[in-house]
Parts: sequence; structure tokens; C-alpha cells
Amino acid sequence: MKLLQAKLAQYQEPQKAKALGIYPYFREIESEQDTEVYMHGKKVLMFGSNCYTGLVNDKRVHEAAIKAIQKYGTGCAGSPFLNGTLDIHKDLERRLAAYVGKEDAMVYSTGFGVNLGVVSSVTGRGDYVICDEQDHASIIEGRRLSFSNYLKYKHNDMASLEEQLKKCEPDRVKLIVTDGVFSMEGDVCNLPEICDLARKYKAAVMVDEAHSIGVFGKGGRGVCDHFGLTDEVDLIMGTFSKSFASLGGFIACDETITNFLRHHSRSYIFTASITPASTAAVSAALDIMINEPERQEHLWELTHYALDGFRAMGCEIGNTSTPIIPLYVRDQNKTFAITAELLEEGIFVNPVVSPAVAPQDTLIRYSLMATHTKEQVNFSLEKIEKVFRKYGVIK
Repeated sequence: MKLLQAKLAQYQEPQKAKALGIYPYFREIESEQDTEVYMHGKKVLMFGSNCYTGLVNDKRVHEAAIKAIQKYGTGCAGSPFLNGTLDIHKDLERRLAAYVGKEDAMVYSTGFGVNLGVVSSVTGRGDYVICDEQDHASIIEGRRLSFSNYLKYKHNDMASLEEQLKKCEPDRVKLIVTDGVFSMEGDVCNLPEICDLARKYKAAVMVDEAHSIGVFGKGGRGVCDHFGLTDEVDLIMGTFSKSFASLGGFIACDETITNFLRHHSRSYIFTASITPASTAAVSAALDIMINEPERQEHLWELTHYALDGFRAMGCEIGNTSTPIIPLYVRDQNKTFAITAELLEEGIFVNPVVSPAVAPQDTLIRYSLMATHTKEQVNFSLEKIEKVFRKYGVIK
């Protein structure tokens, strides 16, 4: 065995979980990602999806994607920088900029690529990138590639953020980067105070709206719109793999920033363009999100209903107030075992362990879609209570 393989063979954690029968990853789904999915021929209720709008199997989105393939083919065979820019890409960028209230927008082929390419390039040597300690992994990877100084503040702790801002040289660029809704624990960033501090210390603000678009704000525009702070936020990021029911992502900001990014953001310049089908699907989903507010209203009704149910059950759910509901278990193997047993009971949920959260904060991530019914939520509450009692998570 070569040295590389010998070194990597020392990693045995998946094998240990498989030996215990509790390995929870790469579970095969045999149908579209609806509120009900099929796994090994068995119907399972899906409470592990990030498609908060439930649009991933909307026929109007399907038809738009099919028509785009018929006109443009299945791919662009190049990056936006060279041969990969289509008219539907530019149209979508214009629509997204208007949707979130910015001058311009750029479409990337993945949401991860947006954060990677933006955070790594917009600031330079001697500048500062200041992140919440629970920001998404894509933000972390972006700041690792940046030549700027990196500062981290305690999660949603504004005193800690100000402490970090005080360390910065006054005449250097400072970029505060935060999730809008934090993806694992479902809490919302303290955007009003972040913007207050940004004004005080002459910092720029970037908000990752991946888990808040489709959920917060008028027409699902996100937390920047929800708080009335769109003009105060310099860069608004969104992903298409969640509420937009597709694949890709975007950054929206002023044209000064997009002009720079189009010529310096490596994950944009050196990655093939988002596919025609994905582009058209996003555009169709955007129409639905704007024109059908009842979808968002139903999602919030279900969210409040489920939150009340988990509290009444005695579950520890942290500070969430969103369709992402963390159910704390605080034991890795028990988290894996509960995930496996819930699947046997017909409930698909996601285990969240280190490094996504601290080792003592392992949890079951339960998430809602606008297409869920109250009956489905009730069934899931019943099964979760049964399994949680069995494992002593609740009494």
C-alpha cells in the first residue's frame, strides 16, 4: 500500500458506524424529493429537505426546465467568462437583482461557489474578513483562500463582533459576513445590530440568504427585506438548491462589485455555467414565489405548529424560530441510532454532528416544506416522541 492510501486508511469512523448498523449517510432515494419519498420501495415522510417552498416537483418548474433543454441543450460547455453566457442567464441576473433590490447580480453554478469566489476575492492584503463562528462551510473556505486578515466573533454575539471590529485598522476594508438563517440550528442573524456596527466602524456587510430566501420577507426575499435593511447590506447571496428548487447560486450587489467579481472571482471564471434547465427552473420558481404568497404563509403556519409540538413534547430546540428545527440529542452515536430508527418508522431526518456543530451539540435536523400537511407533521411528531423517549432524550 502506498503512503497516501496507508495514511487515509487510518480513517475508520464510517466503518465503525456501519458495524453498529447506525451509519446515516448516502441514503438512496428512488423518487422525486416530495413530502413523501420512496426508499427501497417503502414510502417515507421527508423532513430532511432544504426545499422550503416545496417547488422541487412543481410541474411548472419541470416544464420550464424541459423547454430550456429543448432550446439550449443540456449544458453550456464553458464558463460565463468565455463561451458559457446565455441570454437566459443575463435575464435571470436582471430579475434576481430587481427581486432582492440591488443594481446587479451574478449567477454561479453552485451556491458553494458563490461564497468561495466572493469571500476569497473582494478584500485584499491588509483588509479584514469578519465572520460569525457558525457561518456556513463555504464562507469558511472562501476566507481561507483570502489574503485578508481573518477575525471570528462568537455566534450572534454583538459585543464579540464589536470587539473584533475594534481590532481592525480604521482605514482598511472590513467585510462582515453572516448567514441570514443559520443552516443547522435555524436561528436568525441579528442583522439590525450588525448593520449598526457596520455603520459605526465603516464596514461592509454580506448576508448569505441560502436558508432565508423563500421563507422570510415579502415574496420570500429573505432576512434583508424582512428587517428592511436591503440598502444597508452590501452583498446579498442566495442559492438555487433550496427554495428555488434547482442548482446554482447568485450574488447581488452594486455594479462596482460585480464588475470586479466578473474578472477576479475564480469559482465564476473557471467553472462551467449553470445549465439551461437549472436556469429556467429558477426563473419559474421565482415567478411562483412572488405570485403565490399563500405558499409562504402555509409554511409559517406549519412552522409555528411544529415548534409548539416539539416544545410541548419536551424537546430541546435551541433558539430557532424558522422551518429549520434542531432537536438536540448531545450524543453522536445516539444521534445516528435515532436517525436510523426514525427511518424505520417512516420519518427521514438528518443527523448533525461534529464538525457541523460542536461535539456536545449533536442534533437531529428537522425541516419543513410549504407542501407538507398538518397531518404529516402530526405523524412525524408522534414517531419522534416515541423514538426520543426510547433513547431517553425526553422523559
